[in-house]
Amino acid sequence: MKILKLTAIILLLIILPIGVFADEKKPDAIQLDSGPISGKVEDGISVFLGIPYTAPPIGELRWKPPQEVASWTQARTCTDFSPSCPQKKQLVTGKFSEDCLYLNVWTTAKKPDERLPVMVWIHGGAFNFGSASQSQPEFNGKNLAQKGVVVVTINYRLGPLGFLVHPLLSKESAHNMSGNYGLLDQIAALKWVQKNIAAFGGNPDRVTIFGQSAGSRSVSLLMISPLSAGLFHRAIAKSGGPIIGSEYLSPAFNGNMANVSKMGQKLTAKLGCDKAEDVLAAMRAKSAREWVEAADCKTDLFDDEALFFAPVFDGWVLPKNPLAAYSGGQQHDVPIIVGSTRNEGNLYLADETDLSVEKYKSFLKSRFADNSGKAFEMFPAYKAKDVAPAIDSIVTVAANAQPARLVAQSMERKKSKAYLYQFTRLPDTAMARKLGVHHGVELAYVFGNMNKSDGYDDTDMELSKKMMDYWVNFAKTGNPNGQGLVDWPAYKSKSDLNLEFSDTIHTNKHLFKKECDFISRQSTYRSE
Repeated sequence: MKILKLTAIILLLIILPIGVFADEKKPDAIQLDSGPISGKVEDGISVFLGIPYTAPPIGELRWKPPQEVASWTQARTCTDFSPSCPQKKQLVTGKFSEDCLYLNVWTTAKKPDERLPVMVWIHGGAFNFGSASQSQPEFNGKNLAQKGVVVVTINYRLGPLGFLVHPLLSKESAHNMSGNYGLLDQIAALKWVQKNIAAFGGNPDRVTIFGQSAGSRSVSLLMISPLSAGLFHRAIAKSGGPIIGSEYLSPAFNGNMANVSKMGQKLTAKLGCDKAEDVLAAMRAKSAREWVEAADCKTDLFDDEALFFAPVFDGWVLPKNPLAAYSGGQQHDVPIIVGSTRNEGNLYLADETDLSVEKYKSFLKSRFADNSGKAFEMFPAYKAKDVAPAIDSIVTVAANAQPARLVAQSMERKKSKAYLYQFTRLPDTAMARKLGVHHGVELAYVFGNMNKSDGYDDTDMELSKKMMDYWVNFAKTGNPNGQGLVDWPAYKSKSDLNLEFSDTIHTNKHLFKKECDFISRQSTYRSE
């Protein structure tokens, strides 16, 4: 009898999945499809940092779609962030390496069968800088996880290493394409979530992708990529549409393969690889640092000749341009939150000291061509002091508010609903005092990572709590509303309502309506 009981216990241990988080100081090992990992516990939350989700994109794998990560048998310690991806403008601290495709997980689950909703964060940074390890404290997932979700943050390839388009790279591709490697990384990370998140107590059938700036653009583009179908079930896009409006930030870049290929060839020639007997070998022989240093990776609004790398419409990852896809109702049928802040453009003007009316008119001419006069009437600046506010308004509307409204409008053709917002709360932080309700100001509120020593007060803390509740409710149900929250109506073009996050939370209507209507008429994209 004892032998039978012992046998039963052994069999039970064999069939139980590894990943029951019983230890208050150290969670038990998690068994991934690639091998076991161990993490750590912080404030009652199990944390796993630096988990590889694909093979290192180095050597021959540079400018290739992500490959399966090599498996391992011994428990891999995952208690520290991985290096960030190579980038020129290093806004994050720590190590940088081309071997950077790792992700991080925060979970409160005590056992794998809790099936908590999952939120996958895609960081911003103009597709050229940033990192998931920008977590001290900005992107730390602890506070969101405490609300009852599993939080995942990911790295993806950036700049020319993530988005280089070149005819020789396209020629060697089975899909006759190049570029969009960073988007393919994001898709690979979502596939990893589908395979592995249940071991962390997460529900692979309730995955929300959310991001800000380039992360928001990524979310909007993943909404129209056939390769991401079924990998997520809700989406949150904060301050950035599906490249629509990007021509107002950088008119030289509009996602067109031919135009971007010219930039790739120009950069290859700049590094001296174009004359080599084997051009691709020469390109891969150059260091990651040489590539990112040679690329401009600019954020200067007035440098229209910079070499800038971001997603392209390649016919595979992104079969159609965004306007054609969204206008045709070809986006995934999942609920979405979209929105923007009041002063999106000021961040790009922070270092500008010479803003004359003449320079402004040149700025308009490069972006609106024959309609630059009408643009001046819509966003006037008759004196030098008016130029910065006018450009702030253009970037706020054209690159953020109007694309958000277009995405929200497109969802009226779907069963799923869209929720539109604007963030206008001005905290008493050093950056907000200089730049207003700037691009990225809401990040601290969404992640709940703020301190009074930085200038946040009780109003900010309460607003952060409410925003996190909306976001987590949405991740759980696809509807942000819940007990104790101001009702957030689903978007309808006729009513054109949005929720404003300010000193108070309330509904508004017709956000930048005449300006958004103008930008919609001026879009350089056309439906196919």
